[in-house]
Amino acid sequence: MKITETRIPKCYEIVPTILQDKRGRFVKTLHQDIYESHQLIIHFAEEYYSVSKKNVLRGLHFQVPPQDCTKIVYCLEGSVMDVVVDLRKGSPTYGEFELFNLSSENGKIIYIPSGLAHGFYVTSETAIMYYKVSTVYSPKEDTGILWNSVVIPWPNLHPILSERDQSFLPFSEFRSPFVY
Repeated sequence: MKITETRIPKCYEIVPTILQDKRGRFVKTLHQDIYESHQLIIHFAEEYYSVSKKNVLRGLHFQVPPQDCTKIVYCLEGSVMDVVVDLRKGSPTYGEFELFNLSSENGKIIYIPSGLAHGFYVTSETAIMYYKVSTVYSPKEDTGILWNSVVIPWPNLHPILSERDQSFLPFSEFRSPFVY
């Protein structure tokens, strides 16, 4: 397992060792000692997955304090363009984004600290995204920023979106409670 800090401080790309033979694949996504050696949170309070069709965009989501959370995400089936946006005031990358290609083939995992918005765009026919989060879902603190309010090079300017994701404030109007 290789863990590399991205351009966004405290956000990591994790490349697991993938064992493959005639039976299929075996991928280890979490190893306590390795995560702890990089000072990464390993306690997760909730986990879930989403199933999405091609051209679906989900995001840009996060929870605000006191229910803010760290999360790890990876793609179990298909492929997505994954993105994080730094919302932490005082961060050297505040307002900037990082892109990742996540797929069932590459097995990459993104470790997303509190204070980053997260979203993805499905590039395959379907995609299953898996999430582990450090706090439980709290509707009161769950929110987001408008998907196209940061200049992210989305593959499609007319993605399939939920009404909720279309209703978020743009980044320029969001008053961040997150401090780096």
